[in-house]
Amino acid sequence: MPSSDADLDFDSFYASSSRRLLGQVYVMTGDLSAAEDAIAEAYARAWQRWDTVQRYGSPEAWVRTVAMRVAVSSWRKTRNRLVAHRRDQYTDPLAMAPEPDRVMLVQALQKIPAKQRQALVLHFIADLPVRAVAAEMKSTEGTVKSWLSRGRAALKTELGASASPMHRGRGEH
Repeated sequence: MPSSDADLDFDSFYASSSRRLLGQVYVMTGDLSAAEDAIAEAYARAWQRWDTVQRYGSPEAWVRTVAMRVAVSSWRKTRNRLVAHRRDQYTDPLAMAPEPDRVMLVQALQKIPAKQRQALVLHFIADLPVRAVAAEMKSTEGTVKSWLSRGRAALKTELGASASPMHRGRGEH
């Protein structure tokens, strides 16, 4: 069966954005498998609604938002299971080991509040301006700036005296 133009547009969108979004969601979740699951679910939902999603100002932002929501839902379920069963955190020994700096950053990010973490990831990893972060998080620019400031301070504390990787290289909010 020949592919439609909409299928080709979706395929092109997926090919050009999937690795970037996976990296962003991985940094947000700290778990490659959870990030892959969330991204797969988000792209499946985008494909089902592609006629509508492709007309949005940023289909990539839509997919990222859906993936983050899927990941948060997954976190809640996992946390509840872990608390209920008092299990230790499972680490997949077969997963590809990231660089030590990245591991430290992801671990530090997991220790700060979710809104601060999400704002930091969207601003510094996804490279979105504060205005776009505010729109995606359905918040004000002032609140996002506060989350960024507090999140960077918390990261600095978590990472020790040296500046966090997100703190360097970005002068303005």
